Amino acid sequence: MAAGATDLGRRLQAGIEAVIVGNERTAFGFLLALLGGGHILVEGVPGTAKTLFVRLLAALVGVPFRRIQFTPDLMPADVVGTTVFNPQTAEFTLRKGPIFTNLLLADEINRTPPKTQSALLEAMEERQVTIDGNSEKLEGLFLVCATQNPIEFEGTYPLPEAQLDRFFVRARTAYPTQAQERTLLARSVEGFDAHDLAAAGVAQVAGIDDVLAAQREVRSIFLSEAVQGYLYHIVARTRSANDLALGASPRAGIALLVASQAAAAIDGRDFVTPDDVKAVAPLVLPHRLIVRPESHVEGIDAETVVTRILSAVDVPKETGKRSG
Repeated sequence: MAAGATDLGRRLQAGIEAVIVGNERTAFGFLLALLGGGHILVEGVPGTAKTLFVRLLAALVGVPFRRIQFTPDLMPADVVGTTVFNPQTAEFTLRKGPIFTNLLLADEINRTPPKTQSALLEAMEERQVTIDGNSEKLEGLFLVCATQNPIEFEGTYPLPEAQLDRFFVRARTAYPTQAQERTLLARSVEGFDAHDLAAAGVAQVAGIDDVLAAQREVRSIFLSEAVQGYLYHIVARTRSANDLALGASPRAGIALLVASQAAAAIDGRDFVTPDDVKAVAPLVLPHRLIVRPESHVEGIDAETVVTRILSAVDVPKETGKRSG
């Protein structure tokens, strides 16, 4: 039973809800990424708590996080680091870049050219970086939280498919409802300051070892053969969908599986159900798919295709519990 993962998920969720009003699906995406050991891409217009989510998560887990503001003139060495020559010792020493941290905020990642974006590829997949031919391991807990503004296109570089496929989930922040925004205003009147989380009463609820242990527990959560088949058929349908030019990769199928396990843990179960798969598929799959131009003109997007596939694939009748 993944009791530790469930407890951690609930503590983190309570900590997030105490600070951020609304954006429940985004919070769910962050929990999936942390418990599933993956990276998250967050899209949203300015001022919708994208950066606050990352700062809050770092405070709740008690880990350092570093921020890279991605700009057109940012170089790969500004991300991973470089070796510098010390004339006093006549030796080269490694000057580590900001990627050597636990939580990395890659802010406005689509504002930097592909050459610099690619500096993250090895780190996100292999948990290491290569600097001047030498491989350097990253932290045991390493999570990239990247943000991008979906409405600004001037001066941006769309993320390549290889980069998008390395993001475990993609979440979107949205404007609050009227009631939620009134709550935000009332909190501000009472003195809440999002820039000072300690003064707002945010306290650490876990540590790195707790997160790593929870990630191991999540990977042990049971999936019956029927649920595995259900998951496979969803992924396979994306590769034959008429509206898609590119379907989900095998990496996407594994991400869907792990995210479903994380969702089960958050819900307090040690087995995955089809509902878990349905809950996480809209966060795991759409950003990995490419819609055909003719379908895009007709107003069809990747989210629409995933919704149709979830409606079309037969749901197994069994609950997914372990036999015996």
